[in-house]
Amino acid sequence: LHGSPGPMVLDLVPASFLMANILFIGLTAFSKEFRNALNVAALSAFLTYVGAGLDGQAGLGDFNLQLNDSYQGQVVKGCPAYEDVRQPSMNDFDLDKYQGKWYEQKFHDWTQFKEVYDTTLDIKLTPDRLGWIDDFGVKGPAPDSAKLSWDKSPVANGAHYFLFGRVDANDPPGILREKGFGVEFPDYIVDVKKDPTTGEYTEAIQFQCLERGGVRVFEGINFMSRNPVMTEEELTAMHQRAKAAGMYPYGAAPEQMHTVARRGVDEPQIDNNWQQMWHAIGVDRLLELLTESIEDGGR
Repeated sequence: LHGSPGPMVLDLVPASFLMANILFIGLTAFSKEFRNALNVAALSAFLTYVGAGLDGQAGLGDFNLQLNDSYQGQVVKGCPAYEDVRQPSMNDFDLDKYQGKWYEQKFHDWTQFKEVYDTTLDIKLTPDRLGWIDDFGVKGPAPDSAKLSWDKSPVANGAHYFLFGRVDANDPPGILREKGFGVEFPDYIVDVKKDPTTGEYTEAIQFQCLERGGVRVFEGINFMSRNPVMTEEELTAMHQRAKAAGMYPYGAAPEQMHTVARRGVDEPQIDNNWQQMWHAIGVDRLLELLTESIEDGGR
């Protein structure tokens, strides 16, 4: 779209792109052979994409659908118990200190898109302390993944959705019950790093795992920090702590995780003709209403 040659229409879309779209729509509408070929190509691409994920050959950080993954030649079945991965740093864990804004640094999770950036998680307990809300903020696409169009997206300045869960009194400290995709599963807080002066939590490793019939069908791993940017040394240290927790077979090795792209924290909001158009037609307000309805529905 944005790389198409020729003059711009309303300073938004290249004229050559509009002409190509008219041609494509015409072919689709009037040529049965073209429609059939297009359907076959789309189905083939879909099957190839999903097949690569199921085979564990796609991006292991963001699109690993393989069941009971093989790690270093050994198949690892099912999900571990919390005691199997919990680290000594979780002794005397204080859930109140865990609240607040976290910056996601790396993830292994096929429910997240690698094209987004500046991902944050703002966690807070409900007033009765029996539940919790996670305000999941994203922007997208990332500048490096869509060099010509990233600043033209309706969510270039951010969008939010909410995850909900509960605190089960029967669980040990460090387990939160999370709801997603119609199921509830445990969210293990495996490790935290503390500020040596204040005792506040500065880094955290989360691990979600779901199995059915002894077969692991999903695992999610999040490396999080209170700071938007971490050094390579700090990230390497997180990997080592995850390795010590026995999480490498579940996706915590460096080659199995996706690094979240970040734009400078002091960078201004995106303001261009595309953002003005999204604002004029009310997309930003629609996103706000959607966010509010999701949050209210989860209370």
